[in-house]
Amino acid sequence: MTRQTVRTPYAAIIGDIKDSRKIADRKEVQEQFHSILQIINEKYAEDIASNFIITLGDSFQGLLKNKQVILSIIFEIELAMAPIELRFGIGLGSISTPIQRDNSMEMDGTAYHRARQMIETIEENENKYTTSETNMMICSGEGYQQTDQLLNTILSLATALKSKWSARQKEIMYAYFTHGENQYKTAEELGIGQSSVNKALNTAKYYTYKTALINASHFLIQDIEEDE
Repeated sequence: MTRQTVRTPYAAIIGDIKDSRKIADRKEVQEQFHSILQIINEKYAEDIASNFIITLGDSFQGLLKNKQVILSIIFEIELAMAPIELRFGIGLGSISTPIQRDNSMEMDGTAYHRARQMIETIEENENKYTTSETNMMICSGEGYQQTDQLLNTILSLATALKSKWSARQKEIMYAYFTHGENQYKTAEELGIGQSSVNKALNTAKYYTYKTALINASHFLIQDIEEDE
């Protein structure tokens, strides 16, 4: 068995809605989710290898060729779906089947295997009292355990930070994020003053959270070795 350096490994994102059976109007939520994923597919079209799709009603997946936008996409989906809670498994690696832009259900590879493994780990950890809380985890494969440990620690701390956000703060952050991080456009969209936008962002520690995501993203831009 040899190892080769893959200079453009893919990033698979697999996610699901937490406690979906407890949601009163699942059909409405699913329609909202479908619309949001369409927006993501259009906005990040150049970064996506296979479009984000709903797979099993409350689950979804997508494949990226640009690892730098992983956390931005997750952040945008989370804010758009609030107050619905989501889990995200991220797997870096290769794809062993032909890439299909519109049907990732027929694709396979280490990227997907690792993403599924992370979803399973998150679900298992939710039933343990002594495990740090997180709703997103990443796996890059053998040889990258230390990097993954660092990244998953950052993601766990990020989860703790955003657990304090109110519904209103999430609404303002989503508007701010989707308006190019312009406080004045955000204020106009929401019908509030710019000072109110600024206060909400600072109270929520938005810029601290964003910096953590940016720094974590830097570690994702690395070559991954694959067994062959």
